Amino acid sequence: MTVDVPTIDTERLQLRPWRDNDLDAYADICADQVVMRHLGHGITLTRDDAWRQMAMFVGHWQLKGFGTWAVEEKATRRFVGRIGLHQPEGWPDLEIGWVLARDVWKNGYATEGGRAALDHAWNVVGVSKVVSLIIPENTASIRVAERLGETFERTWMLSGLEVHIYAIERSAMMHAR
Repeated sequence: MTVDVPTIDTERLQLRPWRDNDLDAYADICADQVVMRHLGHGITLTRDDAWRQMAMFVGHWQLKGFGTWAVEEKATRRFVGRIGLHQPEGWPDLEIGWVLARDVWKNGYATEGGRAALDHAWNVVGVSKVVSLIIPENTASIRVAERLGETFERTWMLSGLEVHIYAIERSAMMHAR
């Protein structure tokens, strides 16, 4: 099975399939200690690790039929990060997540792209629940999750690390509209 990754345009962003030439910009994001401090165990990634992670995102689309998009600013065509859906083996539910270059933080991009990914989860993937796994100290991501309508559900252990699960049910979202 080969999955064609859809391209989604928002007001200011394009969520699109990954390209080999995204590596330089993605490796720069993954090498930024400030960006990576609340992801996983807070360790930066090498260029090789960034490439392997990109390959995993591409493979996730092929194995699951959904996944994480590369994100470009529409005005500049610049790669600025990743936003999308993720559910590897052992995950508690379908996750929506975001990682953006530090110089584009506080522009509302995570929320804007997250809303598009959430819409894809509801209307294309057809799930009824989406979660975000967030390190408790990551207050910026908690604010994004809350803007997307997610609320704290529970604490969970992920690879020896305590994370908070923020969740939204489609039915709850539909009632809020």
